[in-house]
Amino acid sequence: MKKLLLTLLIASSLIFTGCFQDDDTPIIIEERTIIIENGGGGGGGETCQTIAVTGFISASTTWTADNIYQLNQKVVVPSGVTLTINPGTIIKGSSGTGSLASALIVARGGKINAQGTANQPIIFTSTSDNITCGQTQGTNLSENDRGLWGGLIVLGNAPCSFSGDIVTAQIEGIPADDTFGQYGGTDPLDDSGNLRYISIRHGGSLIGEGNEINGLTLGGVGSGTLIDNVEVVANVDDGIEFFGGTVNATNLLVWACGDDGLDIDQAYSGTIDNAVVALGDNSDHALEIDGPEGSANGAFILRDLTLIGNLVTSNGEYADYRSGAQGRTENVYAYGFKAAADVELDNDGVATNYNDGLLTFAAWEIVLPDTVTDVKTIFKNTAATVTVTGFGDFASAVTKGSQTKGANTSLLAWTYANTAGNLGF
Repeated sequence: MKKLLLTLLIASSLIFTGCFQDDDTPIIIEERTIIIENGGGGGGGETCQTIAVTGFISASTTWTADNIYQLNQKVVVPSGVTLTINPGTIIKGSSGTGSLASALIVARGGKINAQGTANQPIIFTSTSDNITCGQTQGTNLSENDRGLWGGLIVLGNAPCSFSGDIVTAQIEGIPADDTFGQYGGTDPLDDSGNLRYISIRHGGSLIGEGNEINGLTLGGVGSGTLIDNVEVVANVDDGIEFFGGTVNATNLLVWACGDDGLDIDQAYSGTIDNAVVALGDNSDHALEIDGPEGSANGAFILRDLTLIGNLVTSNGEYADYRSGAQGRTENVYAYGFKAAADVELDNDGVATNYNDGLLTFAAWEIVLPDTVTDVKTIFKNTAATVTVTGFGDFASAVTKGSQTKGANTSLLAWTYANTAGNLGF
């Protein structure tokens, strides 16, 4: 099909008041949208229009499944504004690095109401993806295509533990002079909206040396926010990272990300329940767990987890607990890891927390790698001076298929990762 390019004044349902110069400075522009006739490029999907957006959304609006929404640089949902995204809607991020990286950012006080369904998930992907309206996957990208756009960032007013006991900080992945990147506060019940049945793919643009955007970043997000049935596939950095906050999250899946699967920092004190991390060929840890950076403490709960290893990746560890981590990890099933992979207490602070009962574990089942004969040898304390006892006593060896612990993977059968990765859910 030929593509028709039109430029139209923007309708009242989509109102954007600014875009960004190359240095990320917001500027006022004439309100407009670019509409591109789209169809036939992903294997028979519906004909639909692509609406290019950038800058600040100035009034509450709804994105619908009969369009594709193209993020050009950063699109910001500011305080007082709600972005609603209907089931089946596709959002594509443009390529770009540094200040030109694309991302959807829900600032403190803003809300996102993105509630897909198992049959009609809301999909965030790259403009390089040939998926089109009415489809749930394209045909030209794989789990090894990473860093093609930025990611989804949700920021709230819930407490975080920062160095120096400051109340707010700038989120990782957003330049320091962009005030919409602030997160943290004093409201544990803060509500940033709803994310249900969301698929985030091929993200992680580089914004600075060693600084990439996570697939889903949650900074200071409160327990009034709903996070349920979210997958992240093929991100350069972490799949999902929790920077402080109190939000609870259920039914998560991370596959083939370039760094860690689930990452916890800054005294995150919510519960993550029913999650799968499947490592890819370049993945690092399935879990990377850090603790408070300031004097404020907070304890996470991780439960009902399935961790799937990878024999190709040069790293591919089960989990790294470090930086004074505090919380509980229970009901875990792990298989497919290399013999050298471990669950690690990384330093004196976290080893002390383990001894003091501030970091606890229960009910782990692991399918042993071929050359490993004792499950307890997988659990290692690498603290410089603090010794521990009993680390690994909570784990037992099982054969694949005989496990009684781990995630209810049937709840994640809807995911792109399950289909493309042949996970068998």
